[in-house]
Amino acid sequence: MVDSVSSSSSSSNSMRVGGLASGIDTDSMVEQLMNAERQKLYKMQQEETKLTWQQDALREVNASLKSFDSIVSDMKLTTAYNVKSTSSTSSAVTATAASSASNGSYSIQVNKLAKAAIVLSEKADTKTFDPDAAINGQTFADNPKVTADSTFSLRTYDENGQLITKNFDVKTTDSLNSILKKITDDPDLGIRAFYDKQSGQVVMEKKETGKNSSTDQEIVFDEGSFLNTFLGLDPSAKQGAQDAEFTYNGALTISSNKNSYTLSGVSFTFNQTTESAVNITVDNDVDAAYDKIKEFVDSYNKIVEDVNTKLSEKSYRDYPPLTDEQKKEMSEDEIKLWEEKAKSGLLKGETALQSGIYSLRSAWYNKVENGGEYTQLAQIGITTSKNYLENGKLVIDEDELKTALRENPEGVYKLFSNNVEGDGRGIVNRIEDSLDKTMDNITKRAGNTDKTNQQFTLGKRLNEIKDRMDDFQDHLKQVEDRYWRQFSAMESAISQLNQQSSYLMSNFGG
Repeated sequence: MVDSVSSSSSSSNSMRVGGLASGIDTDSMVEQLMNAERQKLYKMQQEETKLTWQQDALREVNASLKSFDSIVSDMKLTTAYNVKSTSSTSSAVTATAASSASNGSYSIQVNKLAKAAIVLSEKADTKTFDPDAAINGQTFADNPKVTADSTFSLRTYDENGQLITKNFDVKTTDSLNSILKKITDDPDLGIRAFYDKQSGQVVMEKKETGKNSSTDQEIVFDEGSFLNTFLGLDPSAKQGAQDAEFTYNGALTISSNKNSYTLSGVSFTFNQTTESAVNITVDNDVDAAYDKIKEFVDSYNKIVEDVNTKLSEKSYRDYPPLTDEQKKEMSEDEIKLWEEKAKSGLLKGETALQSGIYSLRSAWYNKVENGGEYTQLAQIGITTSKNYLENGKLVIDEDELKTALRENPEGVYKLFSNNVEGDGRGIVNRIEDSLDKTMDNITKRAGNTDKTNQQFTLGKRLNEIKDRMDDFQDHLKQVEDRYWRQFSAMESAISQLNQQSSYLMSNFGG
């Protein structure tokens, strides 16, 4: 007779002993019976896995729509349709043009370049002076040593000509570099100060070019202060500030405190003075605008392709999600192939996606009553693919679109981005509205990382399944306990029969 001993983790902690009287492998019998009972639990686990997959798949779609939405936002700007290019006859003057700039030629002669005010110190002995060591005890260009703490004032002018005064403390334990850094880091002065090791001089200069003072001095400090006595900084040893001066179209002379200036949407940059005028030409950059619109259309087509693939993907009902027990009996390659089938068709016929795609198509195709020359995409060379298998992808006629961008970029802009309500609302604005609604519908169904399960549909279903699984686990415990009680009763009965049989046999001389 074979004894079988089993300790079950799913019921009480008491030791269960089976088969002592009957010789039956009770453990194995109970396990087989429980496996049959657990099939309902496995189905719930598979349902939970599939819902989680659907949730993740919908969130991936929402992430793609959000990326597309950022491209849509860029297309609301006039610069997407009315890009300007510039060319110059000399590198002495370069230019960039805003979409508002008028096409044509501009003449610029640079008479003066803007310069920043700069002051230099005396020269220190670079072999003996250490700018990172304490100034106490060091000599800078044979000037008097610093023997006590002091304070100095530094004054300059802002771009509005207002005087700015700042005070700085000098301690004997400070290094020259630390003092100069305080000056440079001051947010109001606009002065750059540093020690040049090669020349042995301190350089103090305005960070911005141009004259802001009515006097010659842009950087002012007191005689007898640290800057003057120790460093030997002298306002006379300087380069004075200077404004740029240029002549526009041979008639208008303009000054600027920077080496740049913007006129009528064209920003000119002055790199050198010129003896004669430099010609700048501004024109529509049709290629850049075309590329922008093509990128937009290609992104839309990718969304259409991806979503329609998910909506029509084949579903394999014979490939449910694998349970942990099933995975233990399979190789990694087998699991991968199985799950590819199991995950196929997760979003087939998904209502939120179907309505979203339909809404996006309508945004492209409906007429835009904007009062302009272009009210439909076909007028600028953008049409729907004639291949029905492409599910409404857009096709661009490059020549037609470039012609529209060249001849009437404002009309193309109004077709796409007319920011009004009703029938005149531009295509891009309609698409943005559609995307917002679609992403909101998907979030209501699949949620996001900011929402709890109770705040979206699939999350609620996942909670319900989890509760059912918890209840069923309790049910399984009760069933297993019942099986063990039944087998124990059987063993007890068999044991009694065996005892009676032995008693009878011993009394009748068996």
